[in-house]
Amino acid sequence: MSRVGKTLIELPAEVIFEEKAGTVTVKGPKGTLSLKLPIGFQTQVEQNRVTLVIKKVQSQTNSMHGLYRSLLNNYILGVTKGWEKTVELIGVGYKAQGDGAEVTLAVGFTHPVKITAPKDITFKIIDNTKIIISGIDKKVVGEVAAQIRAVKPPEPYKGKGIRYVGEFVRKNKPESGLRLRGL
Repeated sequence: MSRVGKTLIELPAEVIFEEKAGTVTVKGPKGTLSLKLPIGFQTQVEQNRVTLVIKKVQSQTNSMHGLYRSLLNNYILGVTKGWEKTVELIGVGYKAQGDGAEVTLAVGFTHPVKITAPKDITFKIIDNTKIIISGIDKKVVGEVAAQIRAVKPPEPYKGKGIRYVGEFVRKNKPESGLRLRGL
């Protein structure tokens, strides 16, 4: 059995946790999320703690035990605190405009690039170069951040492009003293 799957999930007082017909619904101050559990799993709630229990032990359920426990924990954290991911634009003239549900990027193309946020996702722009993507579903927040980064990924020579805050882009430097022989 998974060590991650065995750990208990703390359930805050403001969260309502329900399981009906294999679907878990988590309601909190920021919103509602639902997760369909695979066959062989069920949840138990005891004294503001949730445990994911395997009903029928199989190799497939054992391998997914930790995954679904982490998904449930991420849902509970999402409806209470929310998730954020920040991307930054690096380059001369690169900037972002807009707020809320739509962002327009000027990243060196002949046209501006518009990105519309899906449901429950909001954008916040800081200093015209940083975009904070926030929402309740960690997966969707990460996908939107990846979609924005894919518009102009950082290039390895000057480092220009869109990258996650804290992401390290290795810049290629020519080695000094390298000589080609035989030419």
